Amino acid sequence: MDPWIDESYHQVYHHNQELSYCPLFKGMSQGEHDQFLDRNVKEVLTYKKGETIVLQGEPIHSVMLLVQGSVRTEMITREGNVLHIDILEAVIPLAPAFIYGVKKSYPVDVIAAEPCVFLKISKDAWLDEMANNKQLLTNFLTMNADLTFFLTNKLQMISLKSLRKKLATFFLEKTTVEKDTFNLKRSRTQLAEYFGVQRQSLARSMKEMEDDGIILLKGRTVKILDRNKLVRE
Repeated sequence: MDPWIDESYHQVYHHNQELSYCPLFKGMSQGEHDQFLDRNVKEVLTYKKGETIVLQGEPIHSVMLLVQGSVRTEMITREGNVLHIDILEAVIPLAPAFIYGVKKSYPVDVIAAEPCVFLKISKDAWLDEMANNKQLLTNFLTMNADLTFFLTNKLQMISLKSLRKKLATFFLEKTTVEKDTFNLKRSRTQLAEYFGVQRQSLARSMKEMEDDGIILLKGRTVKILDRNKLVRE
């Protein structure tokens, strides 16, 4: 690494020990993923809140690993409408399923939801590492399978006409029978944008579900009270 890059990288790393929680490094020791990053990180990129990181259709030249902050992803439809896809939190690579695709381009706009830090790694180096590390390859394939599952659920939710059904699908996706509580990453305004509805409509539907004893709302915390009713929505 260049001296300034090396210094910046280590400043980021020493303030972010959560790198080991990245799904890509699951099953690997602290030393293994530290050595992986030391071998391959060539540049540290920082972005301010609101800055565009990549644009939909832009070629993917490198693996961009988000290590601090969070980003929101958006897609522009053919009609020119903005479709809010998701909010991604560190630690995760951008568009892992598209890095080695035929088109090799970003499927969405990526915008900093708060100050962000990325580690930039060459695609060839990443591929070489996976070829020599079965655990890393397995983690990469698992991450892509999970992404496909998420996008399938997202398409299903978009096809639903009822806002309550969309909310029910969203709440079921975020919880399990064992873990019936989760925290919303988005504000109510951002959540309304995510579902493509007015904030008042969202607030009304969530209040109705609370009044019906299906969910309990407390700030950004959502607790599922009756999962069976949620499934039947």
